[in-house]
Amino acid sequence: MNDAVGYAVSGASPESLEHFETACDELRCFYRDPVATVDRALAASPELVMGYALKAWLHLLGTEPAGIHVARECHRAGAALPANDRERRHLEAVRLLAEGHWHAAGRALEDLSIAYPLDSLALQAGHQIDFFTGQTRMLRDRIARALPAWSTSAPAYHALLGMHAFGLEECGNYAAAESTGRRAVETQPRDSWAQHAVAHVLEMQGRQRDGIAWMRTEPRAWAEESFFAAHNWWHVALYHLDLNEVDAALEIFDGPVFGKQSSIVLDMVDASALLWRLHLRGVPLADRWEKLARNWFAVNSSGSYAFNDFHQMMALVGAGRLAAADELLAAQAAASERDDDNSRFTRDVGLPACRAVRAFADGRYGEVVQLLRPVRSIAHRFGGSHAQRDLIDLTLFEAALRGGEGSLAAALSAERIALKPASPFARLVGERAGLGAPGAAKEGRVKRTG
Repeated sequence: MNDAVGYAVSGASPESLEHFETACDELRCFYRDPVATVDRALAASPELVMGYALKAWLHLLGTEPAGIHVARECHRAGAALPANDRERRHLEAVRLLAEGHWHAAGRALEDLSIAYPLDSLALQAGHQIDFFTGQTRMLRDRIARALPAWSTSAPAYHALLGMHAFGLEECGNYAAAESTGRRAVETQPRDSWAQHAVAHVLEMQGRQRDGIAWMRTEPRAWAEESFFAAHNWWHVALYHLDLNEVDAALEIFDGPVFGKQSSIVLDMVDASALLWRLHLRGVPLADRWEKLARNWFAVNSSGSYAFNDFHQMMALVGAGRLAAADELLAAQAAASERDDDNSRFTRDVGLPACRAVRAFADGRYGEVVQLLRPVRSIAHRFGGSHAQRDLIDLTLFEAALRGGEGSLAAALSAERIALKPASPFARLVGERAGLGAPGAAKEGRVKRTG
């Protein structure tokens, strides 16, 4: 049998193929439960090779440590079945990523997409790997290469637009990114990734009110049944923080970001990132850190992926669990010696960044500055977006200010003001560093506002 774009699908029946296509659609929009749907496909046809590939991608792309075992089992099952060239390429990319070879898996999917440009799953899996490895140019170009082969009327076309929009944004082409992302959402309002691509544009341009309007006008479309909702609400919180509306950001944390106290790694990353921004401002956070730290402990992801380690470290430090923070540093040191790509992510960025957060907890601000200054220009190597990696700059600025390095703090605040001249937070940062407001407070804390 053939799928919706005409590619042969080994071991498929009409029922299993329908479930498989539905699961792919759910993944493209980041909603409902594609794992349960692909399980129905495999129950209907246990020899559905692409069913095993999809299930493996669903467990790998969440960066959950427990997902690696599931992905390996899916690879084993799929590899034992008759498969065509496209399917074998998927399985090989799965194997590479399950073994920790992120870049090789991304390259395998790149070659697959060159040969089969209408395979939306290969494009999406590759796009996510580009994101996790900080391959900014490929976020854009992997999708741009495939676009000419696609019909604008294809059901999955919105997803290509959304992915291309995010790649354009990360490459700094904001006008094209915004128009492309808005077009994707107009085509499919449930496309959470496209919604998020436009949110990134508005964040990077400092258009906070536009961002709030974009996200709050019809939140049910991108948040209802979405497993990407916490991250998109995190973006709304960032707009409020840029406007110095701290209470609004706290309300979002206590509601859609961490109100359900999710133990999903990507949700905890967002929760850590939001709390650390509030922590840097001196905002009292009560027991929020402790609740988050407990969830990180339950997952036990230390040393699995450097970007996640960085966010786990914030939670441990925020909760005052410094012995556990030191154990995380030891796990990272061990991870840096392994023969996989995360070892490089950890050596280059993850370990110095985590050491900096740990030093911040002790008030060793000069050490924080020494650790973060070399990292900030190469931070893309451990993945994430520009907006997410801004935490490194925010921590560096706060450490410089608290550590008495006023000239560096002023230089860093001038950078932020140049990027976001209309941002109230950027102006506040400048005032604290003495820019345009001689004698401004430099004690390292700001009052809670909202």
